[in-house]
Amino acid sequence: MLTSKGEYSFSTCWNIKRHNSGAEMIAEIQELGFQQVELNYNVTTEMLQTIEPMIERGLIGISSVHNTFPHTPDPDYGTDSVLLGFDDEEKRHKAIDLLVKSAEYAHRYGAKAVVVHPGEVPFATNIDETLKGIYHEQGKDSPAYQQLWSEMIERRERLSEHYLERIQHSLEEVCDRVLSKGYDVAFGIETRSRCYQMPTLSEAKKIRDRMQGAPVYLWYDIGHGMMMDRMGLYHNAEEANAMKEDIIGVHIHETLGLSDHWCPYIHSKDMTFFDRFLDIIDAAPVKVYELKAACQPEEIEASHQLLISKIQERHIIK
Repeated sequence: MLTSKGEYSFSTCWNIKRHNSGAEMIAEIQELGFQQVELNYNVTTEMLQTIEPMIERGLIGISSVHNTFPHTPDPDYGTDSVLLGFDDEEKRHKAIDLLVKSAEYAHRYGAKAVVVHPGEVPFATNIDETLKGIYHEQGKDSPAYQQLWSEMIERRERLSEHYLERIQHSLEEVCDRVLSKGYDVAFGIETRSRCYQMPTLSEAKKIRDRMQGAPVYLWYDIGHGMMMDRMGLYHNAEEANAMKEDIIGVHIHETLGLSDHWCPYIHSKDMTFFDRFLDIIDAAPVKVYELKAACQPEEIEASHQLLISKIQERHIIK
């Protein structure tokens, strides 16, 4: 086992594809030194049969669960859909039911938060994939990118308020139901990795301001914010630091170009760029590494040691 990671948690997205057994998946994360995990949206009810005894015996803590939880195979309610913003009332209410179910599991496991992908401005095709292809082949400043980006932004801005209101209405229903059940769980609406998905940081701020007193916060995914900044959607570090008090949790990872879920500092080999997110990580109530399977244990350890030493240095300077 590597050094203890204290209050830091680790997402099962790192190794879930390597395991059929939930207990073995958790044990591998514990070998990294983590005593808390985030159960992501691919964790199945079958996996929970061997994870739940570990939770009950206090062998592992659950920092957060990721909606929809446990795994829901229907793509209408997967992580990349309209979800809480559905215009179809039957679908929207099913999405609400699934989020309440996720909150029930979070409450049962003692988790502080549910990570929520709230929705998107729908497009007929995956315009984000097309834009990223042009970004890599011709560059962000190319006429082809600028033309398609303008088309995407026009539709996104024209329709975003409608879907934001749908999402807010759904979250209000979720909060009413969850609070009536006595669940002490927060909801973190997560910054996303596709340019048509919601929320942007300013959209998250709108929802927070409109839902004062409700347990709805921003879940700040650092790597996704980096991607959206590079594509031109918002000013990531500046806007996120201004929202530090609105953040319930962070997904910690770094982005290389438009490829996400890498170990901060280690894979980029940039020893300063990620520093702009350290105050956010330090202040966040829930801190979760969300890394891809390619990240090796020694890289995870080195990245964590760099991150916490830099935060400690900031405390000394202050």
